[in-house]
Amino acid sequence: MNTAGMLVEAFDRVGEAVHAAVEGLPPDDLNARLDEGANSISWLVWHLTRIQDDHIADASGTAQIWLTEGWADRFALPFDATDTGYGHSSDEVAAVRVDSAAPLLGYFDAVQERTLDFVAGLEGHALDRIVDEGWSPPVTLGVRLISVVAEDLQHAGQARVRPRTAPESMRAGPAGRRAQTRAQSHRRCHTRRKSAGQAVSSSER
Repeated sequence: MNTAGMLVEAFDRVGEAVHAAVEGLPPDDLNARLDEGANSISWLVWHLTRIQDDHIADASGTAQIWLTEGWADRFALPFDATDTGYGHSSDEVAAVRVDSAAPLLGYFDAVQERTLDFVAGLEGHALDRIVDEGWSPPVTLGVRLISVVAEDLQHAGQARVRPRTAPESMRAGPAGRRAQTRAQSHRRCHTRRKSAGQAVSSSER
């Protein structure tokens, strides 16, 4: 398997995880939050897709699908059109709501298709290209793509922690519930900003 094949496989895993987290859930479960400091499934999937869209668009020199294919208008969120969810407050997390899984999966699938087309065409030393000189050392394309995969898989896994409103048939067994308890802390709101002395998420790199 070559580098492009590995990246396609990695992003395919992201797609599987996102669909597993969202498909079949009613709006109440998508928008539910474990507590006031937690992220909803809707927010997590919207956020991970915005990050993928933003980073892949920048790396490939194309416009974000969120802006060019009408998704910003369809979601109609009360944020700047370029907002990706970083640093969102509890109230901002609560503002990301959907009436069904369709817009979440529709937007994700559109971004995923563009992502797979992009990574499948990478050859040679393409991953060594510097895409962000704002870090020390500068960020290469390879590092940026791995950061997106890592962040997306983390959030997709968090989204699979079912809210308390989910029917019993959709919840995990005893072992899964113990894992959910451990994972709940990871569903907290993003409050970190990229500034001197503060930790930043891997996908910001």
